[in-house]
Amino acid sequence: MIMIYLILMKPPILKTKNFTLRPIRKGDGKSLQKNINNKKIYKYTATIPYPYSIKDAHNFVKDALEKYKNPESKSLVWVIDIDGEVVGGIGFHRIVTKHKAEIGYWLAEQYWGKGIMTRALKETTKYGFRKLQLKRIGAYVFRSNKGSYRVLEKSGYKLEGLLRKYQKKDGKLLDVYLFSKVK
Repeated sequence: MIMIYLILMKPPILKTKNFTLRPIRKGDGKSLQKNINNKKIYKYTATIPYPYSIKDAHNFVKDALEKYKNPESKSLVWVIDIDGEVVGGIGFHRIVTKHKAEIGYWLAEQYWGKGIMTRALKETTKYGFRKLQLKRIGAYVFRSNKGSYRVLEKSGYKLEGLLRKYQKKDGKLLDVYLFSKVK
């Protein structure tokens, strides 16, 4: 039983026509830092710092690799790889076995509006329901992040409600929409 859980905590490679979803690798820090270090990405995410330093990137890679080895991990993270470069990330967090998880994602600005994140969300959601046997996947989105709502809606997620003053960012309490998809 523990062996199966270990295998599930390192995500499989999922290939699409335009990109690959794959586990993070040791050498990913440089392209991760280059593509995530963007004030607009920071604005729409709860935990990504700005500026995003190379040290931040190396720490994230190290942490993700440790989580892949840990059978107690509650996270499963893929990078979005285009031509060998990390241009985004997507993953499940707070996984409750065979029940629920939260999903979060980011994408380098030059790839916005090209359907990449919608495809990535559809693929990982399908994986969550089929392989992890999840019954519910939730996503929290800042009220101002209209692009992310569209991604979620195109991927079959439904708006459940507005959580007022839910997330603290830059000393302010922000409203967050909760979307989910259930099986």
